[in-house]
Amino acid sequence: MSPGKHKDGYFTNVEIRVQAQKAMDLLNEFYPDEEHVFIYDNTTTHLKCPEGSLSATKMPKGASSKFFVEVNLHDENGAQVYSSTGAYVKQKIPMADTTFQGWPQPLYFPAGHALAGQFKGMTEILAERGINTTGKLAQCTGFKCAPPALNCCCCRILYNQLDFEYVKSSLELDCNERGFGLIFLPKFHCELNFIEQCWGYAKQLYHLNPESSREDALERNALAALDAIPLVSMCR
Repeated sequence: MSPGKHKDGYFTNVEIRVQAQKAMDLLNEFYPDEEHVFIYDNTTTHLKCPEGSLSATKMPKGASSKFFVEVNLHDENGAQVYSSTGAYVKQKIPMADTTFQGWPQPLYFPAGHALAGQFKGMTEILAERGINTTGKLAQCTGFKCAPPALNCCCCRILYNQLDFEYVKSSLELDCNERGFGLIFLPKFHCELNFIEQCWGYAKQLYHLNPESSREDALERNALAALDAIPLVSMCR
C-alpha cells in the first residue's frame, strides 16, 4: 500500500513469480484435473528474463575479457540490495550459454584455450554456426538497421537467430516447469484484460470517499473498494 524503496517497495518480477507459485499451489490443490493457463499483461515486470539471458545487444564483435552482464544484486530472500546512498547494488555475471541445432554452444572460451574465460565475440559465435561476417559492422548505428535488412551487421544476424529471438521469461519458465500454460496479452490492448474492469470499478467507488491525507484512511478506502468488486465485473 506504500510503494517506495524505504516503505513497502515495489511489486517486482520477484513478487510476481512468488504470487504465481502460490496461485499454482492453490490450483493444483483444488482443481488438479483441470488445465490451467495464466494470462498476463505485456509489461517488463512480467516479461523479465532470467539474469544473464541471451541478448545480442552490446555484444563486442571480437573476443573480450570485459564482456559480462550487469544485473541487480539480490539477497538470499530475493530482495533488491541497496547501497548506503539508496542506489541499486550491481554485480556482473557471464551471459548464459546457448544451444545451436541441438548442440551446446558456450559463449566463453573453455579452460585450456589460449583465451580461456574470455567472451568469444559475435564473429566467433556466428562462425561456429557457419555464418561468415567478413566486412560486417558489429552493429548499425543505434541498432536502427534499415528494413528489411536481416544480415546488415553482426548484431542483427545474431538477433534473428532463433535461440536469441525466443528467450523465455522467468515467469514462463516457472509456469512451464509445473505444467501450466501462460499467455502474454498484446501491448496496448487493455480491453482484453479483465483486471482493467476491476480497476475501473474500484476507482469509481474509491472516488466517492472524501479526500484525505491520512494513510490509514487511504488504505482502508482502497481495500474496501477492491473488496466491493462484483464477480460480474471480472467476467465482462
